[in-house]
Amino acid sequence: MRFPRQTTEEVSINLTPLIDVVFLLLIFFMVSTTFSRETRLQIDLPQASDAAEARYEGIEVTIDAQGRFSVNDQLLVNSQPKTLHAALIKFSEGEFNQPLRISADGVTPHQSVVTAMDVAGALGFKQLSITTRAGE
Repeated sequence: MRFPRQTTEEVSINLTPLIDVVFLLLIFFMVSTTFSRETRLQIDLPQASDAAEARYEGIEVTIDAQGRFSVNDQLLVNSQPKTLHAALIKFSEGEFNQPLRISADGVTPHQSVVTAMDVAGALGFKQLSITTRAGE
């Protein structure tokens, strides 16, 4: 007895809808992602003039030629950013809206000035000025 053979269909999965869903998810995540924004420190560079200096009401960070920090004429134990961070918190008493002045020696390493500006910006100081010397 001869039985007719049944033809078997190939089983396959249609990937087109899956690919469509993956592309839609990709577009959704690209549109909804927020990218981090760089914070920039706003500084107000003073004009060099021959005018006499008025009494300063605020915090002053002084950097000597070797890159050592002092805050309001008190020398810090080291030049680490976390030490400067702690000193600025102590002298500002948590009020970061007061003016901050950075006075650096002419041959101070640039990294020391950038470190002071970075720590001040991280704490939220908005009124930052850098002292200059009057031209001769």
